Amino acid sequence: MGADSSPETDRLVPEYGETWVYESIFGALPGIHISERLALALQFSLFEAGVLVLAWYYGLLDGALAGTAAVVVATAGSVEMLRISKHVRRADPPESYRRLLFGSSIEVVLGVLAFVALLTYLFVVDPRSTRPLVTGLLGPEPPLAATYLTLLILWDVCYRIGTGWWASVAALWRSARFRFTPEQTRVLARADLETMGFGILQLLLVPFLLDHTILLVAVVGHVVAVATVTTLSLVVLYRRTEGTDAITKLSP
Repeated sequence: MGADSSPETDRLVPEYGETWVYESIFGALPGIHISERLALALQFSLFEAGVLVLAWYYGLLDGALAGTAAVVVATAGSVEMLRISKHVRRADPPESYRRLLFGSSIEVVLGVLAFVALLTYLFVVDPRSTRPLVTGLLGPEPPLAATYLTLLILWDVCYRIGTGWWASVAALWRSARFRFTPEQTRVLARADLETMGFGILQLLLVPFLLDHTILLVAVVGHVVAVATVTTLSLVVLYRRTEGTDAITKLSP
C-alpha cells in the first residue's frame, strides 16, 4: 500500500485530541520533527535488530522467527493506524466520531486488557502445559534482555490489536449514527478496509500458536470479530449513504 508523501501529510501529528496515542508520542517530543517513514523504519529496524542479535547471542532460533513475525505485525499496525487516521480526517466526519475514535484513548485500555490477559496466560496457565510457549521461545532459563524485549514487542502487538478492535467498533457506531455523501463514504470505506486488512494480517502469528489452543482461539477469534464488525460497518455505511434512497426509488 502506498502512502501520501506531501510535507503536510508526512508529519505524524495533526492536532492533539484527534490523534492516536501512538501519533501523539512523537508530536510531544520537544524540538523533534520526525516523518512517518523514518518513524516506521526506526520501529522496525530497532526491534528487528534486537530480536536477531539476542537470538544469535543466546541461540534462540524459534524465538527469532516468532519475534520477527511479531515485529512485522506491530510495524504493519503502525502503518495501518496512520493510514486509517488519514482517511478518517480526509473524509471530515462529525467531530463526535473523531473524538470517539482518537480522543477517547480506549484503544490503550483495550491494549492493556489484552496484554494483562496475555501475561496471565504466559505466567499462570501456560507453565502447567507440557510445552510452555515461553520455554519454547526463550529457553528453560529465559535471558533477562531477551525477556524484556519480548514483553516490549508483545505489548506493541497487544496495543495494535486493541486499536484494530476499537477502530472497527467505532466505525460501526459511525455508520449507524450518521449519513455521509458518496465521496465521504468512499474514503471512510477505505479506512474500514484498512482496519479489516490489519486484522487479517495478524494471522501471521497463528503458526506459532498451534500448540497453544487458548491463544490460538483468542487471536483467530479477534480477527474474525474485527472482520465481522467491519463488514457490518461497510454494509450500513453504503446503505445509509446520502442519495441511496432516491436511487432505490428510481430503480425498476
